[in-house]
Amino acid sequence: MGAHGVERRAYGVLTNYGSDPNDVTPKASAAAEKALELDSTLARPHAILGYNKMLYDWDFSGGEAEFRRAFRLDPSDATPHQWFSETLSYIGGRAQESIDEGNRARQLDPLSPIIGFQQAQAYSLARQFDKAIELYQKVIADNPNFGLPHWGLARSYWGEHRYQQAIQEFEIDAQLEDDKNGIEYTAALDAAFRSGGWPSALRKGIEVLLAQSKTGYVPPYTIAELYADLGDKEHAFERLNIAYQQRGHLLYGLRTDFAFDFLRSDPRYAELVRRIGLPQ
Repeated sequence: MGAHGVERRAYGVLTNYGSDPNDVTPKASAAAEKALELDSTLARPHAILGYNKMLYDWDFSGGEAEFRRAFRLDPSDATPHQWFSETLSYIGGRAQESIDEGNRARQLDPLSPIIGFQQAQAYSLARQFDKAIELYQKVIADNPNFGLPHWGLARSYWGEHRYQQAIQEFEIDAQLEDDKNGIEYTAALDAAFRSGGWPSALRKGIEVLLAQSKTGYVPPYTIAELYADLGDKEHAFERLNIAYQQRGHLLYGLRTDFAFDFLRSDPRYAELVRRIGLPQ
């Protein structure tokens, strides 16, 4: 449920749509470096480097410095503000700043669906779910064929323990994205929820994702989320450790992911946060 990204941009997005980040992210950074060699005044390549440094390298100060360069070079470009909002939203500790950056991006480009998505996500990751739901619903109303805000809405409903609505929105996203694995996964969640409630849905979701991981890339972080929400600490940490060994990009959201609330009192959680280097 946490494997989605925010935009289908060259290479970088593939890490969020089922590709191995160890393969695709360096290519995006190399392309950005090449663009800057050709024209050092371009803002967007700095934003790409900033995004990848934070998401993939866990170089949070270095990534922020790249974003600041992008802002200086082109203050009117909404996308660097969108991406900076996203990274701040996930790493945590600067919730209001992430919301402000999302709102700034929206002011600069009020019609962009992906920027509208991030404006809502900033509130969701700050656990202001009511505001997030309101904003997601507006993006959906304006862009009925865009799947991602349904995924974001599902995350907010999940955070509010409104599980049936969450599953329905995950299903809509999978259908709109024509994601065969997602359709199989969400149908299994729905059937299990109807027969046995949320714990049953989580167990079935784990079963399906483990099976899918045998034939394609499924982020271990995503499986860890389900184990953690189920209350199975041992398997959750097992998957998180695999994610760490693989440099799993989603780990940079460990501190803000409500699915891991059950793990926070465990010393292994604090140790993993320290190893990733997330700002305290």
